[in-house]
Amino acid sequence: MADIFRERQRTIQIVILACAVAIVAKAFQIQLLDDSLRRRADATTIHKMTAYPPRGLIFDRNDSLIVNNNAMYDLMVTYNQVDPGMDTLKLCRLLDITQAEFKEFLKKDWRSGKFSRSVPFVFMKKLSTVTYARLQECMYEFPGFFVQVRNIRAYPYSAGAHVLGYINEVDPRDIEKGGGVYASGDYIGAGGLESEHEARLRGKKGYTFLLKDNLGRIVGSYNEGQSDTLPISGDDLVSSIDARLQKYGEALLVNKTGSIVAIEPATGEILAMVSGPTYDPNDLTMTKDRGPVFSRLLTDPLKPFFDRTVMAKYPPGSIFKTVVSLIGLQEGTLNPNSGMGCSGGYFYAGRLYKCHGHSGVGNVVDALAYSCNTYYFNKFRDIVDKSGFHTPHKGLDKFAAYCHEFGLGRRLGVDYPNESAGNIPDSRYYDRIYPKKLGGWRSPTIMSVGIGQGELQLTTVQMANLAACIANRGYWYPPHIAKRFKTGGDIPKPFLEAQKISIDKRYFELVVEGMAECVNRGTARSCAIPDIQVCGKTGTSQNPQGDDHSVFFAFAPKDNPTIAIAVYVENAGWGSSYAAPIASLMIEKYLNDTIATSRKYLEERMYNSNLTDKYLENIRRAAARIEKPKPAPALPSPDIPTDEPTGKIPADLNTGTERRRR
Repeated sequence: MADIFRERQRTIQIVILACAVAIVAKAFQIQLLDDSLRRRADATTIHKMTAYPPRGLIFDRNDSLIVNNNAMYDLMVTYNQVDPGMDTLKLCRLLDITQAEFKEFLKKDWRSGKFSRSVPFVFMKKLSTVTYARLQECMYEFPGFFVQVRNIRAYPYSAGAHVLGYINEVDPRDIEKGGGVYASGDYIGAGGLESEHEARLRGKKGYTFLLKDNLGRIVGSYNEGQSDTLPISGDDLVSSIDARLQKYGEALLVNKTGSIVAIEPATGEILAMVSGPTYDPNDLTMTKDRGPVFSRLLTDPLKPFFDRTVMAKYPPGSIFKTVVSLIGLQEGTLNPNSGMGCSGGYFYAGRLYKCHGHSGVGNVVDALAYSCNTYYFNKFRDIVDKSGFHTPHKGLDKFAAYCHEFGLGRRLGVDYPNESAGNIPDSRYYDRIYPKKLGGWRSPTIMSVGIGQGELQLTTVQMANLAACIANRGYWYPPHIAKRFKTGGDIPKPFLEAQKISIDKRYFELVVEGMAECVNRGTARSCAIPDIQVCGKTGTSQNPQGDDHSVFFAFAPKDNPTIAIAVYVENAGWGSSYAAPIASLMIEKYLNDTIATSRKYLEERMYNSNLTDKYLENIRRAAARIEKPKPAPALPSPDIPTDEPTGKIPADLNTGTERRRR
């Protein structure tokens, strides 16, 4: 019996000892390891007020300010400090709200855990400067209310909406990805440079710590202000954009759908990046009017939010003949001095694939100047069939590899979001479309690629970069928009490394000569600029969903070029109708800072022409065709578009009506 008693006693002692150890361990953990209780206690006695930093400013290449900051004011309130007897009617008048709205703004779901009666929350966002000034005079009459200063963007040039981007309030995904950098109510860059360089533009928040009493009222600074931190402004960015050229390009593209990209060949710096239609970036500043404007732009059938410079993938049309020429010359399948007759088109398998009316071409320079389709159907097929008609895979893949060297069919790595890779079709691509069990494919099946049609797709920035590569006679720098940050820090090294093409420089000289003659005596001669030798190439891109697209790319001057440019105008017809005039005006504006009197008529026509109705009609036609889809032809259409033979501006340019070819 005594043994049983002693056993029970030991068990009780062990249990008591274990409990004591557990209590001591928990006390150790709470007091020394876990600071949650201390933080919870601090939360009831210390108010942490955020001081938001100004975002970094953005300048153009000439040091003109293109994005700055304007002060914006949020009215904050601490519920427990609001005096029920204060003059709420006066406050409502100052804020231009009703008393019902006042009660609604003050009412929160206290059980949700998102709000506390003793912690300040936003009562009204985005007070105007006038409202803030009016309110400040009598702020003392409204205990519990105070104003928190924020910074919003402003755009002095009212241009560059796509390239600059805008700022948004963070959503839960942004907060999660930010790893503690963002909190609810913070702003973040969205689109363009604001998004791409967010980490350096946003700056670093500061904090002010204030003591509160048991009723949640502010009674003074905490720790005599020694714990406070000042906000650190974001870094100022110097961009490569020329603000005046950007604004000029947007004016030329008004009432048109398309894009313009201009590059400095020697550096790869982007001078202008225009997507049309666009909008005034000031319309999306963080004001109370922003919501309706955003909704209107989002539902606009012209898709102003769609950045056509990097996202739209287009068939480049005849400007691609420069690439076919270079590859054919390097591979030895194209004799630079051999010519070819052209009797109005290319005959194959009993069909005529039309070319425009011109005399026979004597060499590759003539072929580029007059943009002969017949010539380039033949020369592209020669490249693909280099290893034999029945073994086109090797030739096409070699062709695609050269295209990739030019930066085509892959992302260029622009410091800019949402860049598309485009498409350079290779043998695997066509094997999927034309499997061997159904007969496979041969060079005639895909010969439309030789004139920039078919499954070929490029972005406008790729076309401009191609012009820069030809201007440099065989190398290019990755296009980029950031030149430097004023607080230091170079741009990434890849932007400073030349990408060389494995094609002999002497062949580039031939293509440059062909582009010069295209302007001097060929399809783009209406766009010649006095005293400046422009080297360019027109293109008319077939559009199976409606009117053809107008395409042009160029560089100038011929020697030591300082600008390369690509222009793509949707549903605008011949390359010489719209794209070439716009490009030539942009070049002249950049090089001379003015437009010659003899060319003012061209500028006025571009300003006044309106293609919006035509674009919308093409959308309607395309939507109707989707309901009754037709299989794509294996061979190119007999009505393949050609460049206008004379390069003259159609008389009906102002109406945007397409003049039919005869």
